Amino acid sequence: MIFGKILYISDNIAHVENKSKDTITADLMNIHVIFEDKDQRILGEVIELNDEEIKIRFLGEYIGSRYVNGVIRKPLLSSTLRIINSEELLELVGTLSNKSFTLGESATYKGFQICPDINDLFSNHLAIFGNSGSGKSCGVSRIIQNIFSNPKTVTYNANMFFFDAYGEYKNAFGSLNKINPSYNYKFITTNPTEPTDYLLKIPVNLLTLDDIALLLQANSHSQLPILERSIKYAKIFSSDSEEITKYKNHLIAKALIAILFSNSTTSYKKNEIFKVIEVCHTKEFNFDSVIPGLGYTRSFSECFEIDSNGNFGESVLITEYILKHIDESITAMPIPEKAYYTLKDLANALEFTLISEGFQGNQAMYNEAMILQVRLNTIIGGQVNNYFDGSKYTSVESFVEELGRKENNRAQIVNINLEDIDDAYAKVIVKIVSKLLFDYAKGLKKRASIPFHLFLEEAHRYIQQDSDTFLLGYNIFDRIAKEGRKYGVLLDIISQRPVEISDTVIAQCSNFLIFKMTHPKDIKYIEEMLPNISADVIEKMKVLQPGNCVAFGGAFKIPMICKLKMPDPMPYSTNCNVSGCWQEQDSPIYQTKEERIANNYVTEGTSTSTLQKDIKTEDQTINPTSPINENSNENFDPMSGMGDISKFG
Repeated sequence: MIFGKILYISDNIAHVENKSKDTITADLMNIHVIFEDKDQRILGEVIELNDEEIKIRFLGEYIGSRYVNGVIRKPLLSSTLRIINSEELLELVGTLSNKSFTLGESATYKGFQICPDINDLFSNHLAIFGNSGSGKSCGVSRIIQNIFSNPKTVTYNANMFFFDAYGEYKNAFGSLNKINPSYNYKFITTNPTEPTDYLLKIPVNLLTLDDIALLLQANSHSQLPILERSIKYAKIFSSDSEEITKYKNHLIAKALIAILFSNSTTSYKKNEIFKVIEVCHTKEFNFDSVIPGLGYTRSFSECFEIDSNGNFGESVLITEYILKHIDESITAMPIPEKAYYTLKDLANALEFTLISEGFQGNQAMYNEAMILQVRLNTIIGGQVNNYFDGSKYTSVESFVEELGRKENNRAQIVNINLEDIDDAYAKVIVKIVSKLLFDYAKGLKKRASIPFHLFLEEAHRYIQQDSDTFLLGYNIFDRIAKEGRKYGVLLDIISQRPVEISDTVIAQCSNFLIFKMTHPKDIKYIEEMLPNISADVIEKMKVLQPGNCVAFGGAFKIPMICKLKMPDPMPYSTNCNVSGCWQEQDSPIYQTKEERIANNYVTEGTSTSTLQKDIKTEDQTINPTSPINENSNENFDPMSGMGDISKFG
């Protein structure tokens, strides 16, 4: 008998006599015990022991066969103590069913699998934290593989979107179809390299004012009206209907008249007028438009030839022509609902806005507008332009449905790879796609009927405490964190730096899987953000082995240390095999100069003095494949006993 009588109870800890009087009882650390009397069973955990005394912290109470967290009434000093039995333990760790899945094995109780309820874990926001190399990516891969491999349930209607910062998950989920022919995995990337890869394409017409402001990194409220007017003009200019053409002529005419009657020089007026026609033209207003006079005609451009007096030679003729196209009544016409346009069209509309709205007269606003114009032109001239499609009109519903479809089949996992794009643009793309999914979910007739899970790898790159709230009045991830649960849009954030993530998002997370964490700032931050987390959990997360995590939150009856199996197949997240690369016979360092040239490792003019096939020291040539120490034990395994844990990257 190990447990003696209860010596005394202080706060939430019972001090119990150690009857064994032996340090062998160290095996009891973190074991759960039951304080039992005739009408009460209280669960406790061994947190400290010595030869004389065992300290046990109270966790909760069994009411019938059900466990309830928290203790209202402390056990009696006369209560008997025993180690938890299998039935009571199964109530804590759960059992596999069509409503649960296997997370991993209990690190404390060998052979007992931890099986959280799917609703308890995935109907709320989830946070997965851990140092680099602690096993986060492998852990996430294993969790998803376990969910889809569960023989007791079918997850055909799952909608999991992975925003993959480094393309790690392609290998882990690429064989999803082998588990069940009805399951499909879709890989969307900014750099397709295989026939099954999809190029990331976001319809420009779905970009709202807020989206474009983020894309152009707007930082002032005065920039928003400029962008709003530009979007309006881009939609108007995209249509060629008769009514819209009249509207365009009206807008062009208004802009031209404003320039003609300005106080600028004649040559400046001419340049500005030609800029307007260059970025926005119609049949009535282009450089070759015929302007009829009394018995003669002039082209539009000829009307602006400057005479010897420094005036436009046909100023009266062109002014009358322009004024005929101004019709204020047409401004009440609604903007085309299904208009579509490219980013280049938006740039032209922005140029038109700057000229027609007279921003040149306000130097401060003009400078801010020019910043937007430069950034937009930079995007158009770079690779980011390839990810925005303006070739057709697309509704939010069509976009989301197409996003989750692969060759006319549902894709349960959609992996959006962003490794080839700059962080600033990657963050905006993640926000745009997340907002579109959120808007789609909010528009469903039956609320939360289609759940969306957004897995954000390296979440600290996207969910930051940035300027969105100041500029737009909200941050999309803060909004999803607060409102998404009601609509079935759930965040699953994965990060090694929780201290950089928005406080609002972390505060709304109901479940946590914490892999090894050692950075003092991150540990302190988690302690402050999660007031219910115990000091014991904090200490445990500092010494976890790779592939082990502390699981706690609404989906877990008590905090548990869980050992996850290695995923099969693995994600691309393991460390570089430096030793293997150094000894690789096919490495370019072991090839002849001709072989290296053929394999594009070096050019013909490259010196070979530093790329020697053999490394010679005095009279000895070292063969890279031979053992350096002849007395070394070939059978020695430095990782023996570590099992699968040692493979975690």
